Amino acid sequence: MNVEVTQTTTPETQDDWWTPPMPPTDLIFDDGEPLESNRHRIAMNVLIRSLQQAWADRQDYFTGGNMFIYYSSAQARNRDFRGPDFFVVLDVDGTQTRQGWVVWEENGRYPDTIVELMSPSTANIDKNDKKHLYERTFRTRDYFVYDPFNPNTLQGWSLDAAHHYQPLEPNEQGRLWSQTLGFWLGTWEGTIDRETAPWLRFYDTQGNLVFLPEEAAQQRAEQEAQRAEQEAQRAEQEAQRAEQEAQRAEHEAQRAERLAARLRELGENPDSL
Repeated sequence: MNVEVTQTTTPETQDDWWTPPMPPTDLIFDDGEPLESNRHRIAMNVLIRSLQQAWADRQDYFTGGNMFIYYSSAQARNRDFRGPDFFVVLDVDGTQTRQGWVVWEENGRYPDTIVELMSPSTANIDKNDKKHLYERTFRTRDYFVYDPFNPNTLQGWSLDAAHHYQPLEPNEQGRLWSQTLGFWLGTWEGTIDRETAPWLRFYDTQGNLVFLPEEAAQQRAEQEAQRAEQEAQRAEQEAQRAEQEAQRAEHEAQRAERLAARLRELGENPDSL
């Protein structure tokens, strides 16, 4: 009996006929919209620059502000821009140049800490919609909000073990602890860039203000001036002591000369004494 053999072909694998969509490449990193006010701009830079000063010897983090964060292709296609006023990502190459933060180009890393600088027109979004996004999608460990025009608006949340935000309790100074950064966040009244305001600042574990680069430079200059003044005072004291020693030596020489003269008057030989 003849048996007809039918040749079959091996089905194509998934890789042969399906390729996952590539992330969009036409990303926008500037929508041309400025920050709410000049004070908001200064407040953002204060946080960025003071953290860079505190971690001047570290390269394992990135901090930015008013930069778009892209976290999904759908978000990018829909032009759903998300740009926290201040954020920090830990355990990344901080020397890399970035126009924005593109999660799929950063090995899936999201911000570890975010601060939104509120205004009356954004407060509801910052404390609700953005808070929900940072909690559920970003899983950002610490989230803070603050209105630079109102020192009583500082609030913060931290993720618990179930990945839900729990409100942070202020200490006696009204500051909130960021476990992620290892700093307190609190207000500081002063003048920065010619504007006096209650700025949001970092404080270390001992409660010391984390300086901006120019503040740190001023402190070093003051310390150097103090050391120079102390050295000048020590040098002056040494000169005074030397002068006093010279005066004592001169007085001793004068007394010895008077004694020798007296002995000569008495007919004694001073060399035999």
